[in-house]
Amino acid sequence: MQKKITALVDCNSFYCSCERAFNPRLKNKPVVVLSNNDGCIVSLTPEAKALGIVMGSPIFKMKELVARHQVAVYSSNYTLYGDMSARVMHTLAELAPEMEVYSIDEAFLDLAGFASETLSEYGHKIRNTVYQHTGIPVSVGIAPTKVLAKLCNKLAKKSKDGSMLGSLSYFDYSPKELDELLRGFPVEDLWGVGRQSTIKLHARGIKNALELKQASEKMIRNELTVVGHRILRELNEESCIDFELLKEPKKQIISSRSFGELLSELDPILDAVSNHATRVCEKLREQESVCFNMSVFLHTNPFKVGTPQYYNSRNVEFPHGVNETNIMIRYARKAMEEIFRDGFQFKKCGITVNEIHPDTENQLDLFTPNIPDHERLKSALTTMDIINSRYGTDSVKMASCGLEKH
Repeated sequence: MQKKITALVDCNSFYCSCERAFNPRLKNKPVVVLSNNDGCIVSLTPEAKALGIVMGSPIFKMKELVARHQVAVYSSNYTLYGDMSARVMHTLAELAPEMEVYSIDEAFLDLAGFASETLSEYGHKIRNTVYQHTGIPVSVGIAPTKVLAKLCNKLAKKSKDGSMLGSLSYFDYSPKELDELLRGFPVEDLWGVGRQSTIKLHARGIKNALELKQASEKMIRNELTVVGHRILRELNEESCIDFELLKEPKKQIISSRSFGELLSELDPILDAVSNHATRVCEKLREQESVCFNMSVFLHTNPFKVGTPQYYNSRNVEFPHGVNETNIMIRYARKAMEEIFRDGFQFKKCGITVNEIHPDTENQLDLFTPNIPDHERLKSALTTMDIINSRYGTDSVKMASCGLEKH
């Protein structure tokens, strides 16, 4: 049986790196990217962090620091970030037999079959190849399990002297050296260990990854259930966590597919985009999230030679967080009507949503319909989700989705 080897590739300061890729003058300079409506900082470079700028802070609180140090400030450009993410993932797919896209800026690679002594060199090859193809710097962590690969990736981002390592292979270290690495790694920074789990572990005197690795399996299973038990086993080099088990809320959700046949009429395309809006909202509600930004796109078949080509997209900013199907359908159909053009045979359309946050953090504005009606809508949509989960997709759906699949 082949030994399991997993690499976790993570783009560094991804949104900021995308801006730098198109403006080389920003290299080694402090850069921040702002959230929806330019409210908070959602991405920052190490240079900006060194100035005391804090991730998630409202930009107005950092105004003095930004002005004093001439920090480059950008509004979010999710169309650009989605495109750059696709380029990165396409490059990574060429570097391993199997890949699992974890988020817009992270992916797991299956490196089973690689010799241990070549893994460190291959990690650097991954970094160099991605940078050459996309201009995006990445960090690479390589280990026998996903939890250890995540840990190695975090360690690769910064050594003890503060410099960037870039790539770190678990297999380069002796057992004694590995224990030292785990001892210096806070348990709360481990993949899958949340705030409540951290409190329980600290109460048991477990404060770093090595102490969790050496803990009683029975005690950890009682305290953290099966997920915590599997984290412990993964720390002991036993690959046992299914990728979906520790799935974090997605930072970007995409729904798109090619039409069954080329379409030149608007109505069936509107039906299709309504269905994509439905899928996106179901996924948002499933992870109890809302989104503040949506991009709707439409294009012809670029591989059909001799036919007129057309591609367009429309970005939509929501006034508040949205996961209600009827609301997103209304915005999506309006955007599609704006970008549709007669005289073309269209191959594909889709929706990408960004700026995703927990539903509990959503603040409705003064123009939101009255709260009782809003709560009844959410209850109705939850009921639809339950019915569709039990009896199959689209057992119940909005009329605007149409009766036929395109």
